[in-house]
Amino acid sequence: MGYRKMRLCRARRSGHRTNVLVLFLFISLFSPVSFFPRSAHAQIQTKSADTAVDQIFRLERIPVDGGAELITIHARLDGIDSPLDEIQSPKVSKWVPLVTVLRDTLGDLSPENDRLRYVWPLTYTRPTLGQRFAGAIPFLYSRVGNKKHASAKAPPPVLDLAATDRDVWNKVFWTALQTLLLDPYGTPVKASTRAYERNIAAYRKSHIIRALSVLSLYQAVEGPAAFSDSELSEIQARLRLTDKTFGGLVGDLHLARYNDRQITLGRDLRGHNWELLRQRAEAESLSFEPLQMPDGSVTHALLWVAKSELEPNQGRRYDSRFLNISSPWSDKRLFTWQGYSEKRFVDSENHPVSPETPGARETEMIPLALYGLDNPKIPMLLVDFRDGLNPKKREMSRRALQDVTRNVLSLSRFGDLPYFLGRTIFDFVTGRRGIDFNQPSRLYTYSQLKLLLSLNQSLDPGLREQIGRRLEKVSLNPMENDLQAEAKLATEQYAALLAYAKRPDGLPRKLDRDRRVEMVALEHGRAEQIFFRVANILSFGKYVHREKAEPGMEARIDVARRLAYHTRFLRQVAKSSPQIDVVWNLAEVKHSLQFIVEHATDADAKIATAAAKIFLRTQDGETRRFCLEGLSRMTNPKARSELLRLSQQKDLDQADKDLVISYLKMPRQPTEPLAASNEKSNGTRVDQ
Repeated sequence: MGYRKMRLCRARRSGHRTNVLVLFLFISLFSPVSFFPRSAHAQIQTKSADTAVDQIFRLERIPVDGGAELITIHARLDGIDSPLDEIQSPKVSKWVPLVTVLRDTLGDLSPENDRLRYVWPLTYTRPTLGQRFAGAIPFLYSRVGNKKHASAKAPPPVLDLAATDRDVWNKVFWTALQTLLLDPYGTPVKASTRAYERNIAAYRKSHIIRALSVLSLYQAVEGPAAFSDSELSEIQARLRLTDKTFGGLVGDLHLARYNDRQITLGRDLRGHNWELLRQRAEAESLSFEPLQMPDGSVTHALLWVAKSELEPNQGRRYDSRFLNISSPWSDKRLFTWQGYSEKRFVDSENHPVSPETPGARETEMIPLALYGLDNPKIPMLLVDFRDGLNPKKREMSRRALQDVTRNVLSLSRFGDLPYFLGRTIFDFVTGRRGIDFNQPSRLYTYSQLKLLLSLNQSLDPGLREQIGRRLEKVSLNPMENDLQAEAKLATEQYAALLAYAKRPDGLPRKLDRDRRVEMVALEHGRAEQIFFRVANILSFGKYVHREKAEPGMEARIDVARRLAYHTRFLRQVAKSSPQIDVVWNLAEVKHSLQFIVEHATDADAKIATAAAKIFLRTQDGETRRFCLEGLSRMTNPKARSELLRLSQQKDLDQADKDLVISYLKMPRQPTEPLAASNEKSNGTRVDQ
């Protein structure tokens, strides 16, 4: 009897595990790439495009019914074949839409109530069923082919800028699901699900990197600004933070500083690797050639060898440290090289010069390798013109090591002390000595190089073709598409986005639904909002709580957004230099303080602290009165404590103390209703 019960329990447990596994595979293979809702659209008015030969980017703004606009950056991709019909003009056919951002303006021209929403890298598409299956195959480190055509559905965004915390909780949920429900099924299930998870995340990350590069290049190279400085910092910082586990929880106030720090770090890494590679190349008598982006920044570099130098240096001692390629002096293939080469003029030290330079001599230059300069620690080898598998093997080293230890041997840094110690020492040695093995992924510099090849007009077509063909072999992700396929998919996806925008149930309806989600924070407390978030996660993103559409909803959202805008601005002022009167425009500061005074009952403790700091850091009497007026009208306890603290400041003169005490004793005055501030500006938009 006990034996029969045991068999019955095992059968039930097995059936339960099978159901969970089937559910996971169904969701992974047939769900969209992200859980974010897709966009929509309405009436479209397209801005005429300038297709001048010397223009690299152009901007397109398309108004959306319901009070929003789609902002799209198009690029002229001279480095790839046209994805459009051959009957079109060559100048027009090279234009490809790359990045689209949705800005919710609430239908007016004031930037104070604008909210950036979705970011679409238009080369980012839903992988095909075959690509998804290949992505779930353990130890498959190769592309499997291109997606032929984009779906007629709206393309998937990589990020909702107004709900970045959603991405964080989705990651936490899937990590828990993987660890608790899928890993116990054994190595095959564990390895395949983790491989799929890693490939889908890497595919998304590669397109986020390219979106970042496109936004930066457009802002540096082109004319009318697509976004204000604060908006650009927000987009770039949010995209960068997607790589951090809890990056979506970072507050808006810290975005600009984080973005500036990352830009500075990138420049430092680039400069370090530039000098490291240049010095190593000169020491080995090789030629160093930087490759420039359209904005003048150098992200990659080529190494060449002069064919005339092969004979004199034959048998020369060669140090491959940092270069990570075999010696050209002992490679007999170079003497009869049949691959790509260029005729150039060099001086006595093999530095490139013009043909008119005295002493210049013509020589045949053979490309050896191409490196990425934005990688930490050492320049990353991306293309080896003599050994196509060399970069691939180096890129696979870290991935294979992690897959074997984690998925096959079930070793963990936190659960196995010997493994932790051995791995730490191994990582230190390889990183310190510049060994290109077990290094960070080439994904960042690989994605940048794909964009450079598309935009760079100075590269010889033959060289560009050689680099592009070899570069695709470095990719470990079965979900990736090649450059030409991506350009075609981007064009088709943009057409699908615009078609979706024309539908009455498209983007205007999506805007309304998003605004009703925005109303949740205005109607419910913290505990209820957490409950709604948990319900959203447990339903795999299907359940989203929305408030009912009611008259005056947009007016309340307008006030809430303006309040957030002015709060963020005043907190930046309060955190800056003590010399507020010198550093900041006092008219803007007083404008924000006046808005806080009018809506003081809705202000939080953060703005109370900022107002008190501004009072102490300005000598302007009107600005000080606005600070005290706002503090006296606020209903949160922090405002009262800040007034008390100001009245006890020892470094204030008696007149200022008396002024603070008078506001402290003053009864709270009624504030204007929310709708009173819903004044729509009819002037020209002013960037923040």
